[in-house]
Amino acid sequence: MTLWLGLALAGASLPAAAQALDQDGDQPAIEPGSPQTVLEVADWVAASGDNRGLPFMVIDKTTAQVFVYGPEGQLRGETPALLGIAKGDHSAPGVGDRELADIPVADRTTPAGRFMAHYGPAIGTTEKVLWVDYETAISMHPVVTSNPKEHRLERLKSTTPDDNRITFGCINIAPAFYEDLVRPAFTGTGGVVYILPETMSLAEALPALQTQTATASAQSR
Repeated sequence: MTLWLGLALAGASLPAAAQALDQDGDQPAIEPGSPQTVLEVADWVAASGDNRGLPFMVIDKTTAQVFVYGPEGQLRGETPALLGIAKGDHSAPGVGDRELADIPVADRTTPAGRFMAHYGPAIGTTEKVLWVDYETAISMHPVVTSNPKEHRLERLKSTTPDDNRITFGCINIAPAFYEDLVRPAFTGTGGVVYILPETMSLAEALPALQTQTATASAQSR
């Protein structure tokens, strides 16, 4: 996997770091807002204990936003994100082992589903990233600005999600949010990442949610 090369190329009260837009543009200026599906998934996670007592996050690809929660389901912060340039909820077979130049645009997706995330070294460097799905080389890391032609920081700062699809599949977020909220929460124990679908149904992406919802509905009759 050549992830690190890809990085170079390619209602709760929020903490101050998650609210402010500093002079370097670390925190994008975007109005916060939790889509109903995000709230429903977060409520289900907290009520069912599906996160196993670990911090978790819900990523909504349609609005290109990341919501970070504590182990008990308390919202700690939310932020815009850059995602895979291609829409789709599956990773192509073997994509994590390909050279970046060999990954066609159609395969540069951010997959949907439930993932056990942990910190570990990026390929070819001692720098650690939050591995969402190591097998397919999907990680979360601060936005990289080494390729000016991609305008990643500008895309992240815009108030619309329409231009947030640019990565090879990894999730890019503001450095301040990553360092102040994500790294402290997920270092050590890791956590669970729920990525909402954009082409498949929620039941397909999170079958455990569908099963428990159906069971609860049957028991209430």
